[in-house]
Amino acid sequence: MKKIIITIDGYSSCGKSTLAKQLARELDYVYIDSGAMYRAITLYFIQNRVDWANSAAVAEALTNIQLEFEYDELHHEQASMYLNGENVEPLIRDMVVADKVSEVAAIREVREFAVAQQQQMGEKKGIVMDGRDIGTTVFPHAELKIFMTADTAIRVERRFRELYAKNKNITLQEVKENLELRDYIDSNREISPLRKAADAIILDNSQLSMDEQLQLALQWVEDATMVQSS
Repeated sequence: MKKIIITIDGYSSCGKSTLAKQLARELDYVYIDSGAMYRAITLYFIQNRVDWANSAAVAEALTNIQLEFEYDELHHEQASMYLNGENVEPLIRDMVVADKVSEVAAIREVREFAVAQQQQMGEKKGIVMDGRDIGTTVFPHAELKIFMTADTAIRVERRFRELYAKNKNITLQEVKENLELRDYIDSNREISPLRKAADAIILDNSQLSMDEQLQLALQWVEDATMVQSS
């Protein structure tokens, strides 16, 4: 069947990456983690003490950044984020990066840099990409757009469990404050704010299991693919 572009946007800790990876595996599509790209840029800025309030400094720093995904050919999914040849996957998941990534991702030059790369990745279609503005800015003409959401308390608990497994000192309050801050910045930034595309399908997974949401999304994929093939 004809391959399409699938975009998954939504709030933090809604399980966007989980669903995107599942769909990519089921459909034999390529999964692209746009969030990892912004996290890697943020990591570079932090490590190199880039003043991201300074447009000139940002522009210069971006010329020194090379982002690549190492793909797991066996499972057909993105394995790790590489920044200038170094596997930074563990580092970009740290709270130090999480606290700053929304600020960095709101910078015009950063978004233009990342979006250009993302659009190039989607030229051959057959991809699943998740993020904040994929269905509105990166691929506004994608054949299937999903907008994920969930109850805030549930999202906080999910994120806490994820981070606690790596850092036993993390507190629920820290996670809650970080999530609320990211939601605010993502939704109110001037460049490509988080918003639902007019033609996106809402997926509220507050009460859904991972398998239930996967089956629902697969049905939407089938419907969208049939439309494109007709």
